[in-house]
Amino acid sequence: MRRPLAAAVTGLVLVTAAGAAACSSSSDASSNSSSAASSSSASAASPSSPGAVPAESNPPGDIPDTQVFVPFSPSGGGLTVKVPEGWSRTEQGGATVFSDKFNTVRVERVSAASAPTVDSVRSQDIPAVQAASKNFSLVKVAEVQRSSGRAVLAEYRADSPPDQVTGKSLPLDVQRYVFYRAGKGAAVLTLSGAVGADNVDPWRIVTDSFQWS
Repeated sequence: MRRPLAAAVTGLVLVTAAGAAACSSSSDASSNSSSAASSSSASAASPSSPGAVPAESNPPGDIPDTQVFVPFSPSGGGLTVKVPEGWSRTEQGGATVFSDKFNTVRVERVSAASAPTVDSVRSQDIPAVQAASKNFSLVKVAEVQRSSGRAVLAEYRADSPPDQVTGKSLPLDVQRYVFYRAGKGAAVLTLSGAVGADNVDPWRIVTDSFQWS
């Protein structure tokens, strides 16, 4: 009579062991699934994921909206114009140049017996500018109005002088304004910045601020 009882007990032990193994296997599978889900979530949150927003990048030479402009008059007087505050200042012959990276504002007085015209700037001024420039390309010559009155504008592209450290040059957009007043001669404002830089508003501030004095 004891042999059937022993067999029953043995069967019960086997069933219990099998159940425990099944539970253990289910627990391991659940744990592995949770780990995979966590790994997937971490990957989705990674900055390198396709949905990440790239950092904003501006072309070199963009003048910030916070730039302050201050009045400038050359040593000989005769005119006033606003220039960007904090830019380095150098004297180049009879011109004063304010620069920051590849941006420049050049202020110069020149003698002139009569008011410049589109034809005179194109035939007399541009050849000299082209000879002094590298990779020069004329865009246009036109009359424009500014706060102080009429001016002749020449727009062109040319390479910047080589960087003192790297030796590399950058293509520039250049605006050259010639203002004239009888008895005072002419004043030339030349503004340049890297091609692609959005400096329309800053350059307008400078050229609209020009006044004879």
